[in-house]
Amino acid sequence: MSRAIDMIITYRVIKLLVTPFEKMEAFKRGIIDKDGKVLIKFKDVPRNNKKHYTVLHRFVFNLKRIMNKVGLGSRLGSFAVALALLIKEDKSYAEHKDLIESTIIKYLKEQNHYETLLSEEGEVPETIRQQESYMTCFGIDVFEVDDKLISEKEYAKTL
Repeated sequence: MSRAIDMIITYRVIKLLVTPFEKMEAFKRGIIDKDGKVLIKFKDVPRNNKKHYTVLHRFVFNLKRIMNKVGLGSRLGSFAVALALLIKEDKSYAEHKDLIESTIIKYLKEQNHYETLLSEEGEVPETIRQQESYMTCFGIDVFEVDDKLISEKEYAKTL
């Protein structure tokens, strides 16, 4: 049972990571701004809005802001790194990697976001790789550099 719950939470985290702040209900209700910065403290959020600003939401908002600060590039590259980090943290998720990717891609296509994410990724410059990728998620190679996982686009910038 806990594996199923873990998969549901994983799906929700990745789904929230994929969704721009402006499209989130917490933004629409004035709880966060367009950059995910908190405008209303949790204790001051009206009861009817609390379901749009849970501990999970706050975790993902903070994670997204951190990922943006370290410049993980496009959203799709960020999600590839997020999935790789999840698998690195708990290897048991590796067996569900394809399911997670296909579920997220299906959701993105249903919401008409997939093509936008692909176009945001743009062309990755051809580079001579100095190392093998750590793994590939969502069709994007993820590299481990200085104990950090980065997308292929960010890896190319380090060369």
